[in-house]
Amino acid sequence: MDHFLSMKDLSEHEILRLIKEAEAIKAKKHEPFGKQLFAGNLFFEPSTRTKMSFTIAERKLGMESLDFTGEFSSLQKGESLYDTARTFEALGASVLVIRHPLENMAAKLAADLSIPVINAGDGKGEHPTQSLLDLMTIYQEFNRFSGLRIAIAGDIKHSRVARSNAFALRTLGAEVCLSCKPEWEDSSLPYSYVSIDEAAETCDAIMLLRIQHERHGEDKGMDPTDYLQQFGLTIERERKMQPHAVILHPAPVNRGVEIEDELVESPKSRIFKQMENGVFARMAVIKHLLIDRGIIDAVNVDQRDAIVSR
Repeated sequence: MDHFLSMKDLSEHEILRLIKEAEAIKAKKHEPFGKQLFAGNLFFEPSTRTKMSFTIAERKLGMESLDFTGEFSSLQKGESLYDTARTFEALGASVLVIRHPLENMAAKLAADLSIPVINAGDGKGEHPTQSLLDLMTIYQEFNRFSGLRIAIAGDIKHSRVARSNAFALRTLGAEVCLSCKPEWEDSSLPYSYVSIDEAAETCDAIMLLRIQHERHGEDKGMDPTDYLQQFGLTIERERKMQPHAVILHPAPVNRGVEIEDELVESPKSRIFKQMENGVFARMAVIKHLLIDRGIIDAVNVDQRDAIVSR
């Protein structure tokens, strides 16, 4: 891999390789890199889980995190985003992590940089590292993707998480269905739409999404209680789920809106497990990018990890 920008770029083999690497790291089969490396984190949108898990992932790998704060940077003096990214590259960053409100911004930067770029979310485009940790959580549950029926339910039209997961799950052989308010359907996603009741009763996993209010403009959706009853996961719907089925959510969770409050930490919920897996998934992505680019030595890293796993 040269960069990590979109789940559409990855084959089934590449996705499974990353999942298995993340699993190995989670099993503590990894040592920090044996050289000084820097990671530049450029976040232009609010973030808790993604930013913190990247920071923790980088430190577990033995890297130093270079955090960027736009309001205290030279962007305020007219510097372009490209020049900011080139500055990080020139100062010695080995990888750049970027979250930006505009779609394809990470890809545009990647085309002009000599270091690997990771898309940490680009507007309504994609969120590939979130998808990877979601896939890791599903794989831990079922040890497969083929034959599974996965529902993605919520604000489909405005969700980069929905897009990345729909692409990746289809690549991996799962059946994907979508569920949302009619006005939030996305015609660019060639998947069937079902009611939330059908999704609850027939799917192996339901991935819930929050309402992306910040991307709606004047359309603020509907009353939270009405939304939950019509389109969310209520206790009554959860009771109709199959015994083995699980609940997923990329977070932040709006309790009582897309999901009943008490279901967030219910036995079927894997929401906090997803958050935990985020660190290991992002460690796997960074590790493979640095190896594939020749920034770190794969042989030395693998030998060191093999010693740790004994």
